Amino acid sequence: MATLDTKLRSVVGAKTATALANHLDMTTVGDLLQHYPFRYAQRGERTDLDSLEIGEQATVLAQVRAVTTRPMRARRGSMLEVVVSDDDGRTLTLTFFNQPWQSRYLRAGRWGLFSGKVSEFRGRRQLNGPDFRMLADPDDDDASEMIEEFAGALIPVYRASGKVPTWTIARCVRVALDVLEPPDDPMPADLRQRQGLVDYAAALAAIHRPESKESLYAAIKCLKWHEAFGLQVTLVQRKARAASSPAIPRPGVPDGLAAAFDAALPFPLTDGQREVGEEIAADLSGAHPMHRLLQGDVGAGKTVVSVRAMLQVIDSGGQAVLLAPTEVLASQHYRTIAEQLGPLGRAGELGSGELATRVTLVTGSLGAAERRAALSTLADGTAGIVVGTHALLYEGVDFADLGMVVVDEQHRFGVEQRDTLRAKASAPPHVLVMTATPIPRTVAMTVYGDLETSRLTQLPSGRTPIATHPVPGTDERWVNRAWQRVREEVGKGHQAYVVCPRIGGDDDEPADDPDKRPPLAVTDVAPRLADGPLSGLRIGVLHGRLAPADKDAVMNRFAAGDLDVLVATTVIEVGVNVPNATMMVIMDAERFGVSQLHQLRGRVGRGDAPGLCLLVSEADSSSPAAERLAAVASTTDGFRLAELDLEQRREGDVLGDAQSGARSHVRLLSLLRDADLIAEARTEAAALIDADRDLVNHPLLARAIASLVDGDRAEYLEKS
Repeated sequence: MATLDTKLRSVVGAKTATALANHLDMTTVGDLLQHYPFRYAQRGERTDLDSLEIGEQATVLAQVRAVTTRPMRARRGSMLEVVVSDDDGRTLTLTFFNQPWQSRYLRAGRWGLFSGKVSEFRGRRQLNGPDFRMLADPDDDDASEMIEEFAGALIPVYRASGKVPTWTIARCVRVALDVLEPPDDPMPADLRQRQGLVDYAAALAAIHRPESKESLYAAIKCLKWHEAFGLQVTLVQRKARAASSPAIPRPGVPDGLAAAFDAALPFPLTDGQREVGEEIAADLSGAHPMHRLLQGDVGAGKTVVSVRAMLQVIDSGGQAVLLAPTEVLASQHYRTIAEQLGPLGRAGELGSGELATRVTLVTGSLGAAERRAALSTLADGTAGIVVGTHALLYEGVDFADLGMVVVDEQHRFGVEQRDTLRAKASAPPHVLVMTATPIPRTVAMTVYGDLETSRLTQLPSGRTPIATHPVPGTDERWVNRAWQRVREEVGKGHQAYVVCPRIGGDDDEPADDPDKRPPLAVTDVAPRLADGPLSGLRIGVLHGRLAPADKDAVMNRFAAGDLDVLVATTVIEVGVNVPNATMMVIMDAERFGVSQLHQLRGRVGRGDAPGLCLLVSEADSSSPAAERLAAVASTTDGFRLAELDLEQRREGDVLGDAQSGARSHVRLLSLLRDADLIAEARTEAAALIDADRDLVNHPLLARAIASLVDGDRAEYLEKS
């Protein structure tokens, strides 16, 4: 008998276990059995080739007639084309991109079962990259049984690799289930009864071997509850522990630096900024450390809110740190905060006033003398606000009294880095996490569930909304006009971004249609613009393949006005603040998600001049992609667009993007469909932790939670 912790080598053999480990990162029986099917083929009767309908998911029994391999014309790689036919000679084409090894199985004369979505290309029906299983002679009894099993039952289909096909995974799962000792269920029995959940062992078997749709649905419900409840118990438990740990209260003073800053502001705070500011002020005054997530839509004024909070800490005798992911962003925050504080941020200088503090920048590129001078202001407490990058985490960076940590764009920092900074405080510091990416309610509940959350949705007065317009990329006149508008903006003394979905070079990706052009790339578009419609303008290039120092140098040149146009990938998506940039052209805009487009256009219109964003796309005007672009053009409400994005994106992508490491645990949970389940799991988890915070009375659940947050999997949970 085997348990979930048993090594696969002893169950499926050394060779198969090695393949599963190398290609699918599975080493134990639990890893294998928690690799759930991503879909089920409802086979029904076998399909005649002449009755196939475009768009349907079909399974056909057919014989291989011809196999050819040819290079693709518009991109690197090859296409394997297989023609199969039924008994009556009707044919169907199977296409496999960059999978030449499949020809070993697909030999002329062999029969097989082929399953996939029917499409049409140049008048011929085809299955693109179908699942298949080759059979012996269909007249022999063994093959007939295999065909009936394949065609009549709910057949699980697994995410596989070229080296480990879905059939191999299915065989390994069958072997593992046959020798598995039924695992104990970590879910409390009373919760299972309230929610009508089947036993964990039964669910694990049924999701791989469903006897009926009813048994499958019951299994999925149970396993979703395991995922949601495990996450929520972990997050609620962390929140409870954080709330019980001591912190130094930082209540501020009535006539201190924060009050002077408010009085000197040249603009009124929005109602939202005041409301969120009061929430943060109350947290800072408490005897337990603040752990708060501040969501602010593009341009909503998060920086002012964070500065007011940091000044309250300074008024209480402490220091505050703002940690940014790159030197470019750290430098921008430093300049912005110094400008906002004015004389209040220049302690020791002429005309600074007795309440003033100092703002210090600490980055890795500081020279030795500059670094020593900066670090001395941290150690002696002269620097009230410290802005920096990972350089703040190094040994030898010490604070007089670190009272607050503000983390900008939280997802860019790892667990160890955040822990290192917190460890520099004598008592747990108050923590404010800021993100400019609007997060739907269910995502926030799942990903940032151990933080209190605040939202800024109002734009400050005087901020001009960005005008957004789709541009048909197939109409040369419209595209030429877009480039003409770029020249007009530069002629007014402004700057522009051009965003492409791809870097270029070796980052090709397969397409459904091998003859369709690849996505536009920075390294191709930039020289084309320089030699064509934007000739004579100063054009820079920015993408993730550049060395960090080169990226910062290009961004600094653009920020300084030494470049007119920046052709970039999405590296400019978050945090870049160049007020003089007024226009953005996004190429192949249909290839970006809704929230991503919203974040990108938020880089323009940050100064006095209005912003313009053009979404260039070759998508058909009636396609879902075109509808998505129209939605982005119709509103600047990032929270509404975030909900729309969640509705339109494939399940799994959202969790994979929002949670580093989440794919290692959350497989079935859907943030859209399972919003109510997640909320119920949150309520159940809160009640459980309130009664048994350390899970002393629930040892099985405690062990399950410990395995959930083990190692790298803690990354997406460690948001405090």
